[in-house]
Amino acid sequence: MTAPQRAESWNALVYLGKWMPLASAVATLAGSASAFFLFALDWATATRGQHPWLLALLPLAGFAVGWLYLRFGQQVEAGNNLLIDEIHDPKKVVPLRMAPLVLGASVVSHLFGASVGREGAAVQMGGALADQLTHWLKLRPEDRRIILMAGIAAGFASVFGTPLAGAVFALEVLAIGRLRSDAIFPCVLAAVVADQVGLRWGVQHVHYVVPTVPAVSAWPVLAMAAAGAAFGLTGKTFADGTHALSAWMKQRVAYAPLRPLLGGVVVALSAWALWPWGAERYIGMGLPVMAEAFLQPLAPSDFLGKLMFTVASLGTGFKGGEVMPLFYLGATLGNMLAPLLDLPIPLLAGMGLVAVFAGATNTPIASTLMAMELFGPGVGVFAAVACSVSYVFSGHGGIYRAQRVVHAKHVTGADGSKSGGR
Repeated sequence: MTAPQRAESWNALVYLGKWMPLASAVATLAGSASAFFLFALDWATATRGQHPWLLALLPLAGFAVGWLYLRFGQQVEAGNNLLIDEIHDPKKVVPLRMAPLVLGASVVSHLFGASVGREGAAVQMGGALADQLTHWLKLRPEDRRIILMAGIAAGFASVFGTPLAGAVFALEVLAIGRLRSDAIFPCVLAAVVADQVGLRWGVQHVHYVVPTVPAVSAWPVLAMAAAGAAFGLTGKTFADGTHALSAWMKQRVAYAPLRPLLGGVVVALSAWALWPWGAERYIGMGLPVMAEAFLQPLAPSDFLGKLMFTVASLGTGFKGGEVMPLFYLGATLGNMLAPLLDLPIPLLAGMGLVAVFAGATNTPIASTLMAMELFGPGVGVFAAVACSVSYVFSGHGGIYRAQRVVHAKHVTGADGSKSGGR
C-alpha cells in the first residue's frame, strides 16, 4: 500500500470515528422524540374519536397555535424550509424551541380535527435537536450541514419506519437534480439507529399489504406510467393549492393567529355540514381510510374531500405535515384508477401512496425505496416507474419552497434547452 493509499484509509477511519457517535447521538434524540410524538398522536386521535364535539373547538385551537408561533416561534415558523435553508447557507443554530412548538402544535391540530400529517413535526424535531450539537460541540459549517441532514433522516425514518427512504430523503430533498453524496454514511446510520430507537420505545408502524404483484410486462408498465402522470399532477395541485391559499391568507389577514382561526371555522363547519356523508373520513390523518384503499373500491369523495380539507388546514396555518395527506391522496387516487387501468387495487393504492409523495417533494429515489420497504422488493420496478413519471409531471415546484433547482427535470428542443426551472 502506497503512502497516499494509507493516508486515504486513515482519513476514512477518522471520518467513521467522527460520525458514528455524532450520527448515533442525533438518532437517539430524534428517535426518542418521534416515539413520544407518535404516542401523543395516538392519544389525540383516540380522544377525538371518543369526543367528536372537540371539532367545534378547532377555531380556538387554531388561534392558540397561531398566537404561540407569533409570540415565541417566529424564528422557526418556516419549519422544514428553515432546515433546508440552513443546510444550503448555514447562518445560525436552529432554536431548540422548534421541537416543543411543532410537537405541541401538531398534537393540538390532530386533537381538534385539522387535516394534517405528522412528518413535518418529526423532521423539524430531528433537525432542531441535531443542531443543538452544533452549538455544544462547536462544529464547523460543513459539519453542521451534515448533522442537520442526519437529523432530517432520523426524524423521517423513525416516524414512518423506513430507514432507507429516510436516509435518501435527506440527501435528495435539498435540491432538484442533485443528491448530496457527502453525507451518505451519517444519514444512513442516523436513519437506521433512529428507527431502531423508536422500535425499542414500543412504536408500532402501520403496515399495508400488496398481496399480488403482476409480472413485469408491457401493459402493467404502461398503465403504471399513466397512473404516475396522474399522481404527479395531484402532487402539483396539492402543493400549488396550499401555497396559493397561504399567500392569499397572508395578504388579507395581517394578524397571524386569525388565519388558523378562520381556517378552523371553515374546516369545522364544513365537517359538521358533511358529517352525515362521512366527513369524519377527511379530518385527522385518515389512517382507516388509507387501510380501506388497499382492500375495496372507494368513492371519489374520499380523494376530493381530503384534498380540500387538507389544503384548507395547512394553507391557513395549522401545523403537522403534508406527507400523510399526500399518502392518503395517493392511495385513494390509486384505488380509483385501478379498475380503469386493469391493475390490482392494492398495487395501485400502494404505488399512489408513494408516487404522489414523490411528485410533491421531488424525491423519486427515496419514494421508490419507501415503496420497497413498505410493500416488499417485488414492487420495485412498478414503484420506480410511478415515482419517476410522477416526478417529471409535478413540475419544478413542490411543498418545500426552500428546495432549489440545480438541473431541470427534462430538456426540450433540438438544441437541448432546459424546460422548467425557477
